[in-house]
Amino acid sequence: MKNLAFFLLFSFSLFSTAQTKITGTVMDFQGQPIMGVNVYLEGTYNGTTTDLNGAFSFQTEENPTATLIASYIGYEEYSLQASVTELNDLKIRLRESMNALNTVILSAGSLSAGDSSEASVLKPLDIVTTAGAVGDVLGALQTLPGTTNNADDGRLFVRGGSADETQIFIDGSRVFRPFLPTTGNIPTRGRFSPFLFDGITFSTGGYSAEYGDALSSVLLLNTTDFPVEEKTDLGFMSVGGSLGHTEIWDKNSVSVNATYYNLAPYNEVIPQNNQFVDPYELLSGEAVYRRELDKGLFKAYSAYSYSNFSLIQEDINIEDGFFFGLRNRNYYGNLNYDGQLSDSWSIDTGISLAHDGNDLGIAENHIDAREDAFHAKLKLKKRYNNYFKLNFGAEQFLVDYEESGRFDGNRFTSGIDYGLTGAFAEAEIFASKKVAFKTGVRADYYQATDAIKISPRLSAAFSLTDHAQISLAYGNFYQQAQNNIQQYAQDLETENAQHYIANFMYKKSNRMLRAEAFYKNYENLLTYDTARPGFLSEFDNSGEGYAAGLDLFWRDEQSVKNLDYWVSYSYLDTQRKFRNFPIEATPNFAAQHNLSLVGKYWMEDWKSQLGITFNYTSGRNYTNANKAGFLNDKTKSFQSLNLNWAYLIDDQKILFLSVTNVLGRDNIFNYQYSNTPDVNGQFDRRAIGQAADRFIFVGFFWTIGGNDNQLDNL
Repeated sequence: MKNLAFFLLFSFSLFSTAQTKITGTVMDFQGQPIMGVNVYLEGTYNGTTTDLNGAFSFQTEENPTATLIASYIGYEEYSLQASVTELNDLKIRLRESMNALNTVILSAGSLSAGDSSEASVLKPLDIVTTAGAVGDVLGALQTLPGTTNNADDGRLFVRGGSADETQIFIDGSRVFRPFLPTTGNIPTRGRFSPFLFDGITFSTGGYSAEYGDALSSVLLLNTTDFPVEEKTDLGFMSVGGSLGHTEIWDKNSVSVNATYYNLAPYNEVIPQNNQFVDPYELLSGEAVYRRELDKGLFKAYSAYSYSNFSLIQEDINIEDGFFFGLRNRNYYGNLNYDGQLSDSWSIDTGISLAHDGNDLGIAENHIDAREDAFHAKLKLKKRYNNYFKLNFGAEQFLVDYEESGRFDGNRFTSGIDYGLTGAFAEAEIFASKKVAFKTGVRADYYQATDAIKISPRLSAAFSLTDHAQISLAYGNFYQQAQNNIQQYAQDLETENAQHYIANFMYKKSNRMLRAEAFYKNYENLLTYDTARPGFLSEFDNSGEGYAAGLDLFWRDEQSVKNLDYWVSYSYLDTQRKFRNFPIEATPNFAAQHNLSLVGKYWMEDWKSQLGITFNYTSGRNYTNANKAGFLNDKTKSFQSLNLNWAYLIDDQKILFLSVTNVLGRDNIFNYQYSNTPDVNGQFDRRAIGQAADRFIFVGFFWTIGGNDNQLDNL
């Protein structure tokens, strides 16, 4: 009996010494206790939850080393590996999870379109349903703040910058000639079909260190990753026809799209303000191939277009005008791979090739212009945790440009062959759900001038409430002269701009308000001393300037049933001395006030959507030869009321009607003056106006196969 008692006492003492007490307190990073946190030893049933004061206490029999876990919804999981004897009186702090819906967004200077971004201002289908855009990506973007509506040109003019200051990328690769070539006051369009893209980011300034050689803006287009169904799309239009098809097999898919436009029949019915010899004709085709791999996605994109037109260009100094003809052939293709190397490492790499050829006939002159370009890029991404991510990479550009022909009776050949090498690194830092930073630096080596330029970039965002935040951004940006300039002067310095941006964003219940103030300082702008650049021009980089303003955007999809509308307004104050400007002045392409009102209303009983867009742009500067000074007068304001109507015949058929400038306003963009004055010493002039008083588009679109229907395209 004595021996049994001794044995029980000894066993109890061993059991008692094997029990270890684990205690501590769990708080957030503001020092507030968190109740209900699960605290336990990994791989065991030993644990508890925290009380009202964030405290916890439990016993364990585990071996000397164990892993303590603390987890709670909305916070990052905490892990600590140590001896159980050291897990006493712990002070644990939990970080808020970055996966929460109200995480701060870095949005200064960036406008997104796509379902993947919480900062989206447009949805992908807005591109094809915005009245006045007529299915053009660029047309829809011109209803956003930060752009100036140059309806006589059609390209993107962003915050006082020329159209050449915006670069466009598809799946991360540069598109060297993104616009269809045109002339005079005939607006261009983008080359690419909006139906192949599902993600758009339009950066109006302060953009990532990943992108260089752009002074004002970058537009990022991402093709659809992988389609969900097979289908065929047919389009019959007043200006031509289109055919698209998507095929899926195993882990592969391909989407093709072909379009043919011929404006000859249209011009016979609708009067034009230009005297065409050969009406505009376009044949284009695109294809996207995708293959899902074990740890990533491979995509191949290819596009080809052929366009041709000729007309008699009106000129006040030539009684019968002069002949202008333009034939263009363009090819662009890229290969891209985006995948995971490990749980924390990913890779995004791609290459693109482009060829562009123009045959120009101008009166008795003939010019052939050819450009071959190459872009290769490698980007690596390292995710250390939800609070710190690092992106870095390098890219190479190669361009070969040549012009040849006959001008004023003389034959000539000129061109340039150059390269640009860039490297970048950028970190995203989330201090909490309410504070985030992005800091980066870019280095570019410009082969033509043997110069290295360093470009720092910085942005920050601070959450004010669950639905409101402010963002700040700064960036230094460089860009080399365009090819048609470099061919005459290859040693020109790069132009430079510094961007400063402050942004406020509010988003709740399908309503969004954005307000953004900006300032841009320009240095080393290109100047020359002739009417247009040429062999006899003197070039330098003595130009400078600034652009400042305020952009406002409001979108509401909630207040009125079936009504979606947005209001966009931009105020711009800009002056610059560049090109052949004798003084610092506001360029003709920059307007002080830009306003867009866009509405879309679904009429259930009529199975129709009605779209309306009103564009207003204040008068643009021009040089009045009958007054003293340079850019000394203003045109009247540009105004255009655009309507479209889409009727859903059935789930897979749509009848579409679009009319631009419904009221037929006579918009004037500039004036051309005669070279010599009349007997009273006054110079005659002609107005440079619209290519047509209005554009009327009628289309029938039919989707064959698949579960998708044309209602989604409204």
